[in-house]
Amino acid sequence: MKIKFPKLPEKLAPYRGVIGFAIILMLSNVLWKYNVLGDESNTIVTLWSWDISAPFIWMARHVAVVSANLLDFFGWNVTISSDNIIQHDTGSRIQVIWACSGLKQAYICFCILAFSRGPWIKKLWYVPLSLLVVYIFNIFRITFIIAIFKNHPQSFDLLHLYIFKYLFYGIIFAMWVYWEEKIAVKKG
Repeated sequence: MKIKFPKLPEKLAPYRGVIGFAIILMLSNVLWKYNVLGDESNTIVTLWSWDISAPFIWMARHVAVVSANLLDFFGWNVTISSDNIIQHDTGSRIQVIWACSGLKQAYICFCILAFSRGPWIKKLWYVPLSLLVVYIFNIFRITFIIAIFKNHPQSFDLLHLYIFKYLFYGIIFAMWVYWEEKIAVKKG
């Protein structure tokens, strides 16, 4: 049985895809916010009261280690503790917590692409490729924030809560646009 959606007014019809993107983005974000619960100060993450902390803890550790290794590779003198606190030689410290794992952004990206129009056979390679882009950007984001934090700890909120948050959604939007314009369209 195919679900029939009401037709959009004629003026909004050209924006059908963008409206769908925004709806999927908002719905997936709301579903996450109200179902995946965790405190910023601890490592317990739950989904409907079930403890789902393990992948978040593992991924936060992975992101912290990769970021510290990248900083070390580029000549930054950093150390990392067992609780994902990365410390600069100046003494400034920053912790990579479960919410820094990039798993929420990967989930949102997955939802947007999975529920977008287009053939599933193409989604089988495009969705994993997009998730790889999300992963790489998250590593870049965390590494950059840690690097800047050394000499400018006051810029943390600006970078973390605003600039990189919206860049993340901009990248997801760009991958969706590429999907819609280049891959999902029928040729011929």
